[in-house]
Amino acid sequence: MTHELSFDDFLKTDIRSGTVLRAEPYPEARKPAIKLWIDFGEELGEKKTSAQITAHYTPEALVGKQVIAVVNFPPRQIGKFMSEVLVLGLHDSDGGVVLLSPDKPVANGERMS
Repeated sequence: MTHELSFDDFLKTDIRSGTVLRAEPYPEARKPAIKLWIDFGEELGEKKTSAQITAHYTPEALVGKQVIAVVNFPPRQIGKFMSEVLVLGLHDSDGGVVLLSPDKPVANGERMS
């Protein structure tokens, strides 16, 4: 079931592009995850997150990949790691997460429009 929200509510969500600078396994997480450090450009700088994306991605394959993330949620403690952004993805038919990313290069920090 979906809930309607106003366009003004939607505009409060800050969704931006970023490039993965560094990625590491996160074996301490309850579910398999990867820690990411993402460059969101000059205005926002580097932010980190933990993502349960191990079904389709390895840390090595993520470096240099552009991703889309919500950057204005409050930081959230994930085990011993502080997650500052939420990378966006969709579940495939097997339940693995496929990351959302631009199909052409865009500037880091570009806001979704």
